[in-house]
Amino acid sequence: MNENLEKSRESLERATLGGGCFWCLEAIYQQISGVQVVISGYAGGAIPNPDYESVCSGSTGHAEIVDVYFDPQIVSYRDLLEIFFVIHDPTTLNYQGNDHGTQYRSVIFTHSDAQNRTAHEVLKELGQAKIYAKPIVTEITSAPVIYPAEDYHQNFFRRNPYQGYCMAVVAPKLAKFRAKFQNLIAPDYQ
Repeated sequence: MNENLEKSRESLERATLGGGCFWCLEAIYQQISGVQVVISGYAGGAIPNPDYESVCSGSTGHAEIVDVYFDPQIVSYRDLLEIFFVIHDPTTLNYQGNDHGTQYRSVIFTHSDAQNRTAHEVLKELGQAKIYAKPIVTEITSAPVIYPAEDYHQNFFRRNPYQGYCMAVVAPKLAKFRAKFQNLIAPDYQ
């Protein structure tokens, strides 16, 4: 794990989110002020130490997730959830865009009772506001064991901005995030 993360772990909080392909979420959360590290990975399934091919087969039960380590003095967990609900469709069960399967489900894995309460509050507020035409199907559950994805998935968009999927799917989601959450973008990404 990142040496800077190990040194400052005590002051950081952890958010684990799944909302489709982890490349999209990773690219967005890396640009947020207060976010120190984003790790793409897998969580929520029954198979230990899954790999990308097995997760993509849909046979493991794991979701593609991002593990976000952030400074709550700079960005709140609620802010991260509000971004989460803008950058993916929480009303589609087990798919996002052309990606289909339980590995692409909308899920929030909480790491504390406070996170669980906040996630349920945000979900309730969104439902009451009737922002979405269909019901939100995002799962909220306690964080299970989280497995980092293979190295070639880490920092994928940064390393491959002109790859087809990145240009067609990741870049538009990143643009949507940047337009709506300009105030949360880290200075290095302004």
